[in-house]
Parts: sequence; C-alpha cells; structure tokens
Amino acid sequence: MRAVVMRARGGPEVLEVADLPVPEPGPKEVRVRLKAAALNHLDVWVRKGVASPKLPLPHVLGADGSGVVDAVGPGVEGFAPGDEVVINPGLSCGRCERCLAGEDNLCPRYQILGEHRHGTYAEYVVLPEANLAPKPKNLSFEEAAAIPLTFLTAWQMVVDKLGVRPGDDVLVMAAGSGVSVAAIQIAKLFGARVIATAGSEDKLRRAKALGADETVNYTHPDWPKEVRRLTGGKGADKVVDHTGALYFEGVSRPRRTGDGSPSPGPPRGTRAPCPSPTSSTVSSPSWAPPWPLKAAFSPSCASWRRGS
Repeated sequence: MRAVVMRARGGPEVLEVADLPVPEPGPKEVRVRLKAAALNHLDVWVRKGVASPKLPLPHVLGADGSGVVDAVGPGVEGFAPGDEVVINPGLSCGRCERCLAGEDNLCPRYQILGEHRHGTYAEYVVLPEANLAPKPKNLSFEEAAAIPLTFLTAWQMVVDKLGVRPGDDVLVMAAGSGVSVAAIQIAKLFGARVIATAGSEDKLRRAKALGADETVNYTHPDWPKEVRRLTGGKGADKVVDHTGALYFEGVSRPRRTGDGSPSPGPPRGTRAPCPSPTSSTVSSPSWAPPWPLKAAFSPSCASWRRGS
C-alpha cells in the first residue's frame, strides 16, 4: 500500500510517500480502506518530536480517518466488508479497571492512533473493532474524518467535565481551533449561551456561523471587560480553554458546584503555563486528560453540524 512515512523528526520535509506492506487484521480487528484522513496539530507535535519523542521510526502519522471495511479478523461481529465507518483514534486494552468503568482514556495502556502506532496517512489501517463506528449517512467521508479527535476531546470538556446545562454562559477560547469549533457546537447542543473568542474578525464570523451567540476579539486589551459586560457583570459560568493562559479570574464568575474551566493541556512531553486553581477552576479529576473516549464517540459524531 502507499503511505506517507516519517523517517526522521523535523519539518514537512521529513515526510515521504513510500510503499508498505498491507497490514493484516488479527482477532477482533478490522482493516479499513481509507477514503479520507484528517490533519491535527498532534501530527505536527509528533513529527517534531514534541510528543512521543522516543517513537520508533519510520512511522505513519494520522489520528483521524474514515473509510470502508476491507477485511475482518476472527471474532469480529459488528462489521463486515463494505461497511462505511469512522475511526475513534483512542486505543485502550479493554480489560483493565478503567476500561471496564468506561474510562478507557485513563487506561494504563492508552494510546492514540498516529502518535503511538501507525495511523491514517495510508491506504489501509488495522484497528480493534471497538474503535469503529458506522459513518453517519448524512456526512461525506471527508466530513466524518474531521470529527473524532477534536470532537471527542471537546465532548469530554463540555459534557463530562463541565456538565454544561441549558442557560449556562460558556466562554469558548480560541474559536478558530479544532477543539473550540467542536466545543461551540456541543455547548449549543446542550442549550448553553456561547461567547467565543478569536484573534481575527474572520474567525469570529465563522464562530457565529457555528452557533456562537456572542464573539469577542481577544487581541483587544480590554476583552475581559467585554466578556463581563456580555454576562451582566458576573463573568462566564464555565470556560472551555486549551491554551493554558492565565486569565480566568478576569472572565469567570465565582465558582458554583459544577462550574469550572477544563483544559486538555499541552502535548505530553512539553511545558506550558496552566491556570492555577482559582474560584473558577475545577479540581481533580476534572483535570484528567480529556482524550478520546469510546463512550462519547457516537454522541459526539451526532453533534457535528453539516456544512460548518
């Protein structure tokens, strides 16, 4: 099969198209012929060696993808050749205490496709059956491939960690990013009033098109005051952030039970400023990593707005 292979760490120049053996599915595994693969910033971090710096090379990047089932291994019951599927990039053992409790992203053996094992920059990929879901019929392969990593991360932040409720004022930072594009739509799905920030008017217009009720340009020095004005002086009930910036006190209301500000944090192996616990931040386990979780896969796919 043809694949884009990373043979060293560095810029885009370390990637090359190469021929690799077609992988064979083992027990409970499915081989997918990919129709589309999506790009994530995680790919850049891995390529530069910021994430998983000891990863053996050569390596095939790519966390997200969609395609058609090509072959199944022994014991596969939920899929057959010809089925159209979308990939969940979060891999876990399925047997430990965390996995059995539905917390597979806390599995000691947790991995992300394309970071820890060969990913979707290829014609074929082999995955556990548990990491596939039927592709929604109203989505193209390209649209379906764009969902998993960012929408699963955002679903954990908005739904599982913040517990967003109807009427909440939710501040979504960096609205032009993949996670925030997802967070805006998921927060609206749960009835929140969304205030989105971005650094350009074009990004703010796009955030409005996704459903944001209000937008604020964070390049303006007084933008926290604008957030407080838009919330009647109280500040946002909940904040969705993945930049690690130290600004929460100026934009958040005093903490109530269930309120807070989750962050997926920087890539593993890096250091970045993160907010210290204040009146608006939630305590552990809300700071546990909101990486792809199998239980959120189908509902996060359903939250995606066609054409956004």
